[in-house]
Amino acid sequence: MEWRNQTAVTEFILEGPTDHEELNNALFVVFLAMYSINLLGNGTMISIISGNSQLHTPMYLFLCVLSSVDMCLTSVTVPKMLSNLISDKKTISFSHCFIQLYFFIVFLIEECMILSIMAYDRYVAICNPLHYITIMNKKACLSMLFASVIISIMNALLHTLLAFRLPFCKSNKIQHFFCDLTPLLQLSCKETSINELVIFTEAPMVVMGPFLIILISYICIIKTILKMHSAGGRYKTFSTCSSHFIVVTLYYGSILFMYFRPSSSYSMEKDKIASVVYNVLSPMLNPFIYSLRNKDVKIALKRAIQRKVSFFQRAN
Repeated sequence: MEWRNQTAVTEFILEGPTDHEELNNALFVVFLAMYSINLLGNGTMISIISGNSQLHTPMYLFLCVLSSVDMCLTSVTVPKMLSNLISDKKTISFSHCFIQLYFFIVFLIEECMILSIMAYDRYVAICNPLHYITIMNKKACLSMLFASVIISIMNALLHTLLAFRLPFCKSNKIQHFFCDLTPLLQLSCKETSINELVIFTEAPMVVMGPFLIILISYICIIKTILKMHSAGGRYKTFSTCSSHFIVVTLYYGSILFMYFRPSSSYSMEKDKIASVVYNVLSPMLNPFIYSLRNKDVKIALKRAIQRKVSFFQRAN
């Protein structure tokens, strides 16, 4: 435990999403509204899918899990950021910082995994429709979800433990609005080569691996669509996966920009903007992207609203 006794830092100071403190009150209102919309939208999506037996299919099971992950991912970082925006003391304890880091990595990777599973589901549905029920059976779906959870947990545990063993005796100011891995490693007064080696060898597999599955799935889907003779058939088929394509573009676009760009173009302000996109904006927009472009979800939502209206009318 000698390394632990070298740790002089007992708490960290988190920078806000911007260096302009005069904007803090306005940003608090904006992020509070976005967080509330996130919880409301994703919560509604979960409620609709779980309460409608017609939506108890693999595609909507994965969508329900995605909504749950979106709520959890945002809830790991945003509440603390909101607290810091209206507080003079913008600190987070040593232990809470690493707890936040752990769960952030868990849900970040789980989101990548779920998006790749959803892409594979669309590939099977479009390219192998006759075998869809056989391939995407209940056991297979649950096995993929279970594997994604295990991979996310083990990956997060690895990075968190490797970071936790480091002594932090430099500045305790994290140049981010939450405890992200890279800004945290910059504060260590010990060499972080092992951490960096793990990041550059293992992280691409759990982030780019799912992206590769998504890419291959969509290449096969596009090939299948182009072979269709009917324009109406092509449009209908593509519309079944267009929502997922939009979500993947928004989420992975910000992830790739933040973690896979040349170091010469590094900018903390750009990193904060990218973090807001995949950590706040994308999870907030996902339920609306799926509901607005999905006929079954819109019908289920309309019926749910009608039931609520009828209930209140009878109550009055």
